[in-house]
Amino acid sequence: MAVAINMRADNDSADAIEQLWDQVAALEDGPSMRTLAYRPHLTFAIYDSPGIDEETAWKAMLSASAGETQLPVTFRRMRWFVGPPLVLWVEPEPSETLRRWHALISAAIDPAHCRPHYRPGVWTPHCTLGTRIADRNSKDAIAFAQSFDRRIQVNFDVVDCVVFPPVRVVAERELPKGRSVA
Repeated sequence: MAVAINMRADNDSADAIEQLWDQVAALEDGPSMRTLAYRPHLTFAIYDSPGIDEETAWKAMLSASAGETQLPVTFRRMRWFVGPPLVLWVEPEPSETLRRWHALISAAIDPAHCRPHYRPGVWTPHCTLGTRIADRNSKDAIAFAQSFDRRIQVNFDVVDCVVFPPVRVVAERELPKGRSVA
């Protein structure tokens, strides 16, 4: 089982991301994101067990987000991670808050315990749209990503700690309303 710390959107602003999930699902072998039964999110770190436990991860997330408010994040670009399988995602505009939270988490927990793609200098903030793009649909998926010409703003209002698979929230905190400096 793995432990992840995230921020997620539990409000209507996430609807646009979920609509993209449905569009991307048509390119997948099965609808990966709807199957998670977990709202749109950005992951700061993933730890495999044995190693970092839920309590340690959650304390790092609470410390990193202490005093912070709900975070509006704007997405203007769709990208992909080369597979197999190909993974589509939307890229947030640069955010000092996201970078700071990630740095604080990495300072609290030795990044050597984190999955390599979530370590400092490598971490790519992203909101996943689909993780199971069928090989036969890779060219169409890349064309879809390249044609993306929208501005989506999502208000991330919860920080949490989950274990997976399957995704199970073990701790969460709603962020107060307001605007953090992004």
